[in-house]
Amino acid sequence: MASSLLFRQTSGKLWMDGAFIDSDQAQISIQTHGLHYGSCVFEGERAYNGKIFKSRTHTKRLINSCKLLGFELPYSVDEFEAAKLELREMSGIEQAYVRPVAWRGATQLGVSAKNNTVHAAIAIWEMDTYFADKMAGIRLTIADWRRPPAVCAPVKAKAAGLYMICTLSKDAAAQAGYNDALMLDYEGRIAECTGAHIFFVRDGELHTPSAQWILDGITRATVMEIAHARNLIVHERHIMPDELRSFSECFIVGSAVEITPVNEIKGIAYTPGDMSRQMVEDYDTLIKGGSLT
Repeated sequence: MASSLLFRQTSGKLWMDGAFIDSDQAQISIQTHGLHYGSCVFEGERAYNGKIFKSRTHTKRLINSCKLLGFELPYSVDEFEAAKLELREMSGIEQAYVRPVAWRGATQLGVSAKNNTVHAAIAIWEMDTYFADKMAGIRLTIADWRRPPAVCAPVKAKAAGLYMICTLSKDAAAQAGYNDALMLDYEGRIAECTGAHIFFVRDGELHTPSAQWILDGITRATVMEIAHARNLIVHERHIMPDELRSFSECFIVGSAVEITPVNEIKGIAYTPGDMSRQMVEDYDTLIKGGSLT
């Protein structure tokens, strides 16, 4: 059901530290702080028909993630946007995945990193639909790992280190025959999937976990925009696992997965219906440059 696409760039150009270079020429030191101590942030973006969806919003979030980890991206929003757009045009890829990343380098290897040079890069590769038959729905299990609270980690940063528990959870889900894992927060409330946010449907209204402890999702915000345009009620609130059987539909949202319905959460069945289909269609309209009016 998942796309066979490998998320990697093995040829062509990428942008790194202000220059366009061949991807196989990109090098970083083994003593890079981002490798040893996790001081690295990134974005995941999609281009449709040659246009990167909400590109500037992603760049602003990347800059904020840097600040939350205590360093500055050495480029302005406009400079970074120009590099991203030029790389997209240079690649010639119309349907693309774009991966900006920023990290502390190898100036100083130790827990303290204030003197480290900050590096940045942007890669791009072809990408089609993540899940081939979205309306069939995907299967989720519930992860053993939980999302940390804001007093324990910079949860509003899209930081590489925070994804280790996501990797463990997704790998365990795949081994058990599921497509992904639903993660709870530190108090046992529904939080998000390993790389996507989640929405539920009950009586024609949407319910989604409060964003208090999770990343401010750009696709999540787009779903809110769709809901507003359709005069739908959205409840942002704490949702407990014992509520899962009370919902009729469920879908996950993210730049990579777009909007993908769910047909099961660890034995609890959902039927992708009219609400899920409407969201999929509306999102497809927006990413292709259309409007909902």
